[in-house]
Amino acid sequence: MAKQPEQVLEEQLVTQLQKLGYSLVLLKDEKGLLANLKAQLEKHNNIQFTAKDFEKVLNILNKGSVFEKAKTLQEKQHIIKDNGDNLYFEFINTEHWCQNQFQVTQQVSVEGKYKNRYDVTLLINGLPLVQIELKLRGLELKEAFNQINRYQRHSFGANSALFQYVQIFVISNGVNTKYYANNKNQSFKQTFYWSDAHNKRLTNILNGFTSEFLEPCHISKMICKYIVLSEAHKILMVLRPYQFYAVEALIDRVKNTQKNGYIWHTTGSGKTLTSFKASQILTSLPQVKKVVFVVDRKDLDYQTTKEFNSFSKGSIDGIDNTKALVKQFSDDTKLIVTTIQKLNTAISKKQYLEKMEKLKDERIIFIFDECHRSQFGETHNRIKAFFRNIQLFGFTGTPIFADNAVKNELGKRTTTELFGDCLHKYVITDAIKDENVLKFSVEYVGRYKQKDDSPNHIDIEVEDIDTKELMESPVRLDKIADYILANHARKTHNREFTAMFCVSSVETLIKYYDILHQKKEAGQHHLKIATIFSYATNEDDKDANGFLPEELSVAEEPRVLYGLQSHSREKLDEFIGHYNKLFDTKFSTKDSESFYNYYNDISKKVKERKIDILLVVNMFLTGFDSPTLSTLYVDKNLKYHGLIQAYSRTNRILNEQKSQGNIVVFRNLKKATDDAIALFSNKDAKDIIIMEPYEDYAKKFTEAFIQLLKIAPTVNSVNDLQTEEDELEFIKAFRELMRIKNVLTTFADFKWEDLAMAEQHFEDYKSKYLDLHDKVKSDHQKEKVSILEDVDFELELLHRDEINVTYILKLLAKLKDAKPKDQEKKKKEIIDLLSGEASLRSKRELIEKFIAENLPNLEDSEEIEEEFEKYWNTEQVKAFQELVKEENLAEDKTEKIIEDYLFAERAPLRDEVLDLIQGDKPTILQRKKVGDRILNKIIDFVNTFINGTTGS
Repeated sequence: MAKQPEQVLEEQLVTQLQKLGYSLVLLKDEKGLLANLKAQLEKHNNIQFTAKDFEKVLNILNKGSVFEKAKTLQEKQHIIKDNGDNLYFEFINTEHWCQNQFQVTQQVSVEGKYKNRYDVTLLINGLPLVQIELKLRGLELKEAFNQINRYQRHSFGANSALFQYVQIFVISNGVNTKYYANNKNQSFKQTFYWSDAHNKRLTNILNGFTSEFLEPCHISKMICKYIVLSEAHKILMVLRPYQFYAVEALIDRVKNTQKNGYIWHTTGSGKTLTSFKASQILTSLPQVKKVVFVVDRKDLDYQTTKEFNSFSKGSIDGIDNTKALVKQFSDDTKLIVTTIQKLNTAISKKQYLEKMEKLKDERIIFIFDECHRSQFGETHNRIKAFFRNIQLFGFTGTPIFADNAVKNELGKRTTTELFGDCLHKYVITDAIKDENVLKFSVEYVGRYKQKDDSPNHIDIEVEDIDTKELMESPVRLDKIADYILANHARKTHNREFTAMFCVSSVETLIKYYDILHQKKEAGQHHLKIATIFSYATNEDDKDANGFLPEELSVAEEPRVLYGLQSHSREKLDEFIGHYNKLFDTKFSTKDSESFYNYYNDISKKVKERKIDILLVVNMFLTGFDSPTLSTLYVDKNLKYHGLIQAYSRTNRILNEQKSQGNIVVFRNLKKATDDAIALFSNKDAKDIIIMEPYEDYAKKFTEAFIQLLKIAPTVNSVNDLQTEEDELEFIKAFRELMRIKNVLTTFADFKWEDLAMAEQHFEDYKSKYLDLHDKVKSDHQKEKVSILEDVDFELELLHRDEINVTYILKLLAKLKDAKPKDQEKKKKEIIDLLSGEASLRSKRELIEKFIAENLPNLEDSEEIEEEFEKYWNTEQVKAFQELVKEENLAEDKTEKIIEDYLFAERAPLRDEVLDLIQGDKPTILQRKKVGDRILNKIIDFVNTFINGTTGS
């Protein structure tokens, strides 16, 4: 079957939208868009704007960023007419979202840096609020995503910038369709499929997606109720389908019943955003007095409060003590975030009862985060006994069932017994299928053999050897430490990501830390190791029951720290001392506050990739969310929800390079892993959740290599590709090869000998691939849009930290010292490396010149570094002088703007660049073209002479 032309798909979509109730309006350009906007706003508000009135409306619309415009959209508006009268109006009816005017238009042209035509635009009250970009069937959705990013750069902000009011983008190639919020900083990973309430994806734009998601009332509701404005980051976010259905279920439960319920959404699926949106909407219901969001420990209280405040700045004040909590219950605060411990105190202690009893009959909604906590049962009963008119809702990624319930003084309590019905379910298999979390790659390292005393002396492998003597033997711990050090770079893509190492007890953690620290002192590694632990009794591994014991409860008294035995506390202070020296900080265990600040600083540094491995017992294994963490080393017995919670620290989506969460297990946890997966998804889910074995990826690599050879049988045949379509096929084929190699290299068993393609052969093809990337990049300066421009080359898959100028200098020294017969070979290796490393290609010509002209004149390889630095500085000054002369720029201002760029890591604005020009400034029509040309030259200068010129 031939590919469906994009135009045919577009016409079919527009026809379907008309059937759903959209009025078709033909708007060729911005002039037509503005005339239609005036008419639609007049119709919606039942008023008339004079020409001058409408100018004032446009002044309101023109102000601010995309984020500020999203706020403007939802606010009530007013202008003062020429005769002094007040005129009140709205851009959209947010309370009755169906009562708006819905139109569809297509192929609107807007001229900015370049002239762009947008495929299909949905207008609500005349404003373009949904933009749909279509691609041919068979093309990647990412190309449509990149096309929208190009529009962001080229034309969305042009003229009256009405397209900056777009709230939701939709991208489709007909068979696959995704949506996302208007936030130009997000990656393709933050695009979502829509699904029904049972998590069945609706991917075909003409068969399911449009009728469900783009139906006028629904899309209007998404814009009015389910866009989140994150104040901290000044960005728009939109709920995913399962988040939408969960919030809708909670609202329905509160509006129409007195029943409780719980939401089962797998760890890593964004429960905080869901609970925030639910809380926000519930507080707006007139029948609800207060919404109380309850978390378990102060670290989660801090994290959740911080995240809640990031969605709506200042909406929640951190509650430091129970007295402040009781005050919030008594005043007009609608939304409270607190800990379960303080809530328990507020309804139990005599000094608070008088104030709290006034609320006994008020309609209060309690929402509990991670509602399976071990001590929750008793407090749950107290809350139900104290308040008479409340509803309790729980959120959990790992519910308690009969199989994983732990017996305590209240008996075995399941999540259903505590909360009632499950209102919405989104399990880990759903999240992996939707690409909202990653799969796990689980490797079991170390098999322990027990000798049989029978006459034949056969060694029998025993799956459940777990004696303390064996597990904590210095030889075993040392071997595991060596294994981690040998494989850490492989697991984390040369420290692009971070890792956690969870161990069985504080005692064992101290031993591991000392081993790793001694090896660092001996120069065996340069990893940044940190640790944190607290006063909890050491867990006995054989009693692992799924619960991760609560180690930290610094919400109350400083005395908790003194529960540490003196030896453990002295060691922790010693380790914190190493941390202080490494990061120039001043933390200690002297009181709760300092220890808590240490906790928060570690959390921050792990997320910022400043710590390579964090050693823990239980802390950070629940509630800690860091997309930059990719690997968990496990020397600890885990079970059921404790196991899934711990593993799930690693599988947050980040970028193409992070293809899975890596779990390296030094215990016999295979059965426990299989049991946990079966319990929290189904017995057949293992193949969905766990990555395939190494051999399967080696086979996939061979298949991808064969496909590449069909397009380009030899390396040089890439030069002979006739059309951009042929080049596109090569790019896609080699990119698939890179993706598989990216997965393969994380396996400890990886070696090139297992693959059908030699490493040098791969590097040769990679060089041609980068040549095409450079060609497309240089074509960006032209007025023509290439079909390759929207292709993502995924250069992060090629990034290698260890290959920089310092590394090249070492190779030059080897070249200088090599025997004459080996010199040509070594020289070729260096040139090939320069061609194959994306970060060095801008420097290639200069380094080749140094090899040809300077290297032969040096007597000794030890002179190379100093001579190269002199050469580089000379070339840098020369290139800078050429730049300022060619563009007639002020030298001092240009130096300053480059310094600011390097310091702030933010490219200068166009106006800042144009201010560098001496003499006549460009005309208004020339400003964009000239400004962008100079900016690109500055960025190229920095990339060539400054970035990557020192070791990391």
